[in-house]
Amino acid sequence: MKFIILTTLLLTPCLGAAAAQPKTAEEIMLAVRQSYAGQNQKLQGELRDDATGRTEPLTLTMGNQVMNFLFSTPPVETICLDLNTSPSKLYQVSKGTSKQVPSSQLSSKVRGMELNYEDLSLGFLYWPHPQLLKEARVSLQKCWLVRVMNPGKEGPYYAVDIWVHQASGGTAKMEAYDLSSKVIKRYEVTKMQKVNGTNALKELRVETLDPATGKVQGRTYMKMNTPAKP
Repeated sequence: MKFIILTTLLLTPCLGAAAAQPKTAEEIMLAVRQSYAGQNQKLQGELRDDATGRTEPLTLTMGNQVMNFLFSTPPVETICLDLNTSPSKLYQVSKGTSKQVPSSQLSSKVRGMELNYEDLSLGFLYWPHPQLLKEARVSLQKCWLVRVMNPGKEGPYYAVDIWVHQASGGTAKMEAYDLSSKVIKRYEVTKMQKVNGTNALKELRVETLDPATGKVQGRTYMKMNTPAKP
């Protein structure tokens, strides 16, 4: 089984050669979570539907262990990911009202794109008892392949496989499975960029698959612009 997400798909510090030694699955997942929580950045970009070309402008801000996804086209809303708690909490802010995203909404698409609320919540990064399966390569880069299993019945995913870069501690790729162990979602970082000396997301490809045939049913790209130099 294999999976992808965000998606440490966003910004990840370099861990250095000393940190690239074999780790336990728990240590690897802790490093992934910390790489999200320790960021302080603002990026502009968009979500783009591959089939229709429709775009959704996106502003991503990170600071104080909080990630905000601001969508400026009506209906204007901010999806707020609070990493100060364990597990993290996801909120929807619209028209001055904030509410936590309920578990019943985790499978719903965000702005009609292939990203869902489970993806943005990063909830699977906190699933207990991760398993380190093996070392593998993504785009010639050495990775650890870690599998996590959903401890409950909430959300769209039964299991997720996560490829973690050994050099950076960032997520390179993920694949998510349903109860029948069929791949239903795939994420992969296709382009990276440097932001203030930090590895940052340039382009992320998100695909929804038909579990019966394995064919791609929908594809969304998250593209982040290169910040202007001060």
